[in-house]
Amino acid sequence: MKTQLTFAPLSQIKTELLAVLAADTQTDKAPDAKPQPVLLTADAAIQAAAVALLASGEFKAGANETALLHAPAGLAAKRLLLVGLGKQPKATAHDVRSAAGTAVRFIKPRGIRELAFALPDSALLPPGPCARAAAEGAFVGDFDPDTYRSERKDQSVELFTLAAPVNADKTALEAAFAEAIIIGESQNFTRSLVNEPGNKLTPTLLGQRAAIMASEVGLGWEVHSTEKLRELNMGAFWSVSQGSAEPPALVVLHYEPEGTTDGPVLGLVGKGITFDSGGISIKPSDNMEKMKYDMAGGAAMLGAMRAIALLKPKVRVIAVICAAENMPSGTAQKPGDVQTAMPFSPDKPGKTIEIINTDAEGRLVLADGLTYARQLGATHLIDAATLTGACVVALGHVNAGAFSNDEDAWAKFDTAQAISGEKFWRLPLGEEYAEMIKSDIGDIKNTGGRWGGACTAAEFLKVFVEDTPWIHLDIAGLAWVEDSKPYIAKGPSGVAVRSILEWVRKYSF
Repeated sequence: MKTQLTFAPLSQIKTELLAVLAADTQTDKAPDAKPQPVLLTADAAIQAAAVALLASGEFKAGANETALLHAPAGLAAKRLLLVGLGKQPKATAHDVRSAAGTAVRFIKPRGIRELAFALPDSALLPPGPCARAAAEGAFVGDFDPDTYRSERKDQSVELFTLAAPVNADKTALEAAFAEAIIIGESQNFTRSLVNEPGNKLTPTLLGQRAAIMASEVGLGWEVHSTEKLRELNMGAFWSVSQGSAEPPALVVLHYEPEGTTDGPVLGLVGKGITFDSGGISIKPSDNMEKMKYDMAGGAAMLGAMRAIALLKPKVRVIAVICAAENMPSGTAQKPGDVQTAMPFSPDKPGKTIEIINTDAEGRLVLADGLTYARQLGATHLIDAATLTGACVVALGHVNAGAFSNDEDAWAKFDTAQAISGEKFWRLPLGEEYAEMIKSDIGDIKNTGGRWGGACTAAEFLKVFVEDTPWIHLDIAGLAWVEDSKPYIAKGPSGVAVRSILEWVRKYSF
């Protein structure tokens, strides 16, 4: 999708469709109070073109509500689309992001290939954050998952124009717009990986895709397999992959900004299970096809690293993605087995793990990934994984789960998600949860029973970060969009890319 930024008057923009935002100014909470929609633009020609529609009561400016006008009088645009933001006092830049995605998804099935999207002219909605959000939303809206349809009709938007208020700060908006393009493309890169079927994206192929991306954006990279896992004594990681005919892949990416030789080193660790059958503790067949998305945490780290390489924050970053298939076979690990995780140092033995359930495999690969990131020099850690169904039970498909052992790291992440617009809810850690994963035969076991499953999984990972400042993101509930929304297609969401990027930037100097 080609993009451009314009400061021309809205009524003079020649385009197939011009999208303008509207909001409901009604503050009366009485049940019979009628919406009072207003356009968020001062352009007199736009106001005149939409006056009859706004007066009719047909369009209420609800969140992501749309209304289309053909051949609007006084406008160079062929069509005028009104997109609602909902109640005006509550509207934020994140609502603008959704509205831009809604506008893009509105035109795609209608054969319209170009769109101009007008930023809101409102003191409540600052142009800079709105410009970034709108461009990100446009890229999110343009993605469709139908990659392998034999007669696929490409409905991609060819040109997206962001129309800024005439008197806006041109330099600031150009910078915000350029950032947003990188972030939107990086989120879609993650989505394209998560969308791939397990037979089209094995661990080896995921490693190849990561290497190609890293080479394109200037990241250092290494991709290893079975021999490296054995050399590093990654017994937890290897135990997951041993049941599959497909070899594992250990992907390591390095970002080293010029002139940065001290300060923190951030470690990004992602679960990359390219297909999860559950292993010997096999999953039910219903919805097992979605288990191709069990590498969404690893894909999020790859998307974040792509954005980091292009936006160039002044902080060193390492990414470790542990990719494997979890399959049942004669060589697969069994419930009751005991595995030894990677030791942090030669004089310190690796933790022994009793396998209670082979479907609790994500924490096993992350255990070795977190240890390796620390061994490579990471002083602060963040991991992302579609880790537990328990997190989805607790938070539904509204918030992803987050855990942290460090208040400063969490404060930075909390600020990061306020910028990204993604929703994470912090859940507790504690000794009571740690007790639930103690093993009678080894050091720890890989599940703590039915109750508090997201918390016991996080406590399992905490064993391997020790005192290193750390954040764990359980994205199982948000990595896959179950039903299409006005602003995003059903399928992979690319969640966590924006928040991880912003967290990294909080450490830049």
